[in-house]
Amino acid sequence: MSATDATPYRQQDPQFIRRTFATIARRYDLANHALSFGIDYLWRARAASIVKSWAPRRILDLATGSGDLALALSRACPDAEVTGADFCQPMMLEAQKKGFHRLVNADGTRLPFRDGAFDAVTVAFGLRNMASWPDAISGMARVLRPGGHVLVLDFSLPSFGPLRAGYRFYLHNILPTVAAAVTGDRGSYEYLGESIERFPSGKAMTQLLDAHGFTLAEAEPLTTGIVSIYTATRR
Repeated sequence: MSATDATPYRQQDPQFIRRTFATIARRYDLANHALSFGIDYLWRARAASIVKSWAPRRILDLATGSGDLALALSRACPDAEVTGADFCQPMMLEAQKKGFHRLVNADGTRLPFRDGAFDAVTVAFGLRNMASWPDAISGMARVLRPGGHVLVLDFSLPSFGPLRAGYRFYLHNILPTVAAAVTGDRGSYEYLGESIERFPSGKAMTQLLDAHGFTLAEAEPLTTGIVSIYTATRR
C-alpha cells in the first residue's frame, strides 16, 4: 500500500497509543536495540549531527519517550536547552532514570508552548503514532520561530522491490516474534508493522511537511531506506 493511497492521514487512537507504550516502557529500549541490531544508535547520531549544524539554542524533542534522542541532542548541542515532551508518563520515567529531567507531559497535537518558542523541533519514531499527522506538523510549525527547523526520524519502506518485500516479511513475521520474547507483548509490535505500512514516506512525507507550515523539505534514507530523516524549514 502506498502512503499516497486513500488513507494517508488515518488517525491513531491516543488512548491505545498511551496504553501500548505504557505496557512496554520498561523494555522499550532493549527491544529497540535488539530489533534494529543496534543500528538505532547510528540513526540518532545522524539526526543529532544534523540538528547540531543548525546551531539551535532551544530544542523541543517531541514524543521524547525514553529520552534517547533528547540525550543525543544534549551531547551534540551542549549549549542548547533541550526540552522533551511526551504524553506517556511511564516512558518519561524511563528518560528520568537516564538523567534527563527537562520534561513536559504534552500531546503532540496540542502543544502547550507559545508561538515561536523553539529554534528546532525533533521527533523520532513518534509522529507516526499521533492522532493527526497534519495537526501535529502544523503544531510543530507554530512553536518554531520563522526560519526554524524540524527533523522527523521514522521508519519507511525501501524502494527496491525485493528488499521491500523482505522488509515487509520481517515487519509482520519476525519482528513481532522477537519483540514478544523481549517484552512479552506481541500485539504492540504487530501494530508497529501496520503503522509503518500506513505512514507516508519519501516524497509523500516531504509534501506533507510543505503543506503544513514548512518549506524546503528533504528526505534522507538511511540503512537502505528502512528509516528516513526528513528535514524542513519553518516558513
